Amino acid sequence: MVSAMVAARLSPVRVGAVMGRNVGALRSGPAYWLVVVSGFFEPVLYLLSIGVGVGALVGRLEVGGGRVVDYAAFVAPAMLAVSAMSGALAETTFNFFFKMKYAKTFEAILATPVRPVEIAVGELAWALVRSAVYTGAFLVVMVAMGLTGGWWALAAFPAAMLVALAFGGVGMALSTLMRGWQDFDLLGTGQFALFLFSGTFSPVSDYPAVMEAVVVATPLFHAVELVRGLAIGQVGWGLVGHAGYLVVMAVAGLAFAARRIQRTLCA
Repeated sequence: MVSAMVAARLSPVRVGAVMGRNVGALRSGPAYWLVVVSGFFEPVLYLLSIGVGVGALVGRLEVGGGRVVDYAAFVAPAMLAVSAMSGALAETTFNFFFKMKYAKTFEAILATPVRPVEIAVGELAWALVRSAVYTGAFLVVMVAMGLTGGWWALAAFPAAMLVALAFGGVGMALSTLMRGWQDFDLLGTGQFALFLFSGTFSPVSDYPAVMEAVVVATPLFHAVELVRGLAIGQVGWGLVGHAGYLVVMAVAGLAFAARRIQRTLCA
């Protein structure tokens, strides 16, 4: 029902205008490009230091069904999911919050025929563009290092975009609740905890039972499992459940963010 209401009010032209405004801001100087490019290197450094460096000590891991892979091949898809998450969150948290609360960008946009839901969709689509840059470049690194095959990389890319969509929607929703920059410390802490404890560096079955149950309920776990399954070619019906979790997350986040923009800026 929510998606039907959104679709009924959505104009692709006005959504494109919101994205066009971001493209115009991108052309204003090299600073934003430096920020975007720098975000690519963090997961690559984790892959090289832990996936390859620590992996030389770990050796190979069993990933289910009796299949065994190199530790670097186990970590790389998780870093791909993290890269997609980080790209989307960077755009829909700090940048979104600044435009909404301080730059008054959205207030100016709402003086035109653009509606709040179209701002939300446009900003989310722009976040996907940033995530696509990160994940596409990271997939090239994975293929070059022999950590995934070319066809599996093509399958993992849309999965990574779904991860970005889900976290981008939730990032916008959380940003509409932030009171100031200090609140982002809580977001950063939560993001780092997800990064460490979502099956990124070790199978969740290695955790104590209580902690395993908590981890399995977190969104990045489902993102990692979906991307990892496709990247290493371990396809099963379980991937559908992971994808469904992320779809619900994206729709709920987008709907909440649009409603909050409406209440905050159009009251």
